Amino acid sequence: MARYLALRFLSLALSLAVASVVIFAVIQGVPGDPAAFMLGLNAAPETVAALRAELGLEGGLGQRYIAWVAGMATGDFGISYTYRVPVSELVADRLAVSLPLAAYALILSTALALPAGMLAAARRGGPVDWGIIGATQLGIAVPNFWFAMLLVVLFAITWPVFSAGGFPGWEAGLFAGLKALTLPAVALALPQAAILARVMRSALIETLQADYIRTARAKGLSEGAAIRRHAFRNALIPVLTILGLQFSFLLAGAIIIENVFFLPGLGRLIFQGITARDLIVVQSVTMLLVFAVILVTFLVDLAYAAVDPRLRKRG
Repeated sequence: MARYLALRFLSLALSLAVASVVIFAVIQGVPGDPAAFMLGLNAAPETVAALRAELGLEGGLGQRYIAWVAGMATGDFGISYTYRVPVSELVADRLAVSLPLAAYALILSTALALPAGMLAAARRGGPVDWGIIGATQLGIAVPNFWFAMLLVVLFAITWPVFSAGGFPGWEAGLFAGLKALTLPAVALALPQAAILARVMRSALIETLQADYIRTARAKGLSEGAAIRRHAFRNALIPVLTILGLQFSFLLAGAIIIENVFFLPGLGRLIFQGITARDLIVVQSVTMLLVFAVILVTFLVDLAYAAVDPRLRKRG
């Protein structure tokens, strides 16, 4: 197990190093001068040079890369060109929206998908199975922003149960915050639940054909009991893979949903940073999201080892 953990930590560190180099090279290689962009075409060269020095744009690429990585290691992401506040403060404010939204959507998608996948596998070939397959196919085919607009029309305009957008802040109370995140979370969760349900169904059907499941049935175990006691845990490895990928997507890929519902999250911060050419914000937030994706992948690897003891033995 120790060797398994050491290899995973090494893979995590190498992935972060490569990602930081790629992100820095791509963003710093964007044509144009952020200082000149902020000051306008008619700015004096001395003013542009002074702003470049203030923003830390002086020096070579290697020097700036080392300063950026060293700053991130100590929690210093730099100063936003646009907002003129530390990027860490912006990230903390926006993460307070994006992280609960991703967790809320993941809980909803898991609560919908796992029972649906288990039911479809238990009733495979029947009307229930075909109905679930059709619903999941629709969920995969329809974009989540269309679900978002449909939810706004139904539950914010036709039946005004939820607001059409905005976020009141957690200081308004837990209920008010969760209520504001419900429609965005549902819009994010439905397509992910469709994918997860199909993966759960396929993994369970494959597991139910194993010899030990047939032996359990021969001993008098019902189909539902065989799924719950034996097949479910062995079918979890592909499901865990999808869950890890989904959380990463929900955290990093909710830009459209956050803009539809006017949520002040990380995705919208990146979008605003790109439009304002705030490269330090885009660079730092992108690296943070990459770190979250790699960390979730690492945790999924640990979950593999917890579910399947053979991985711990192989190291």
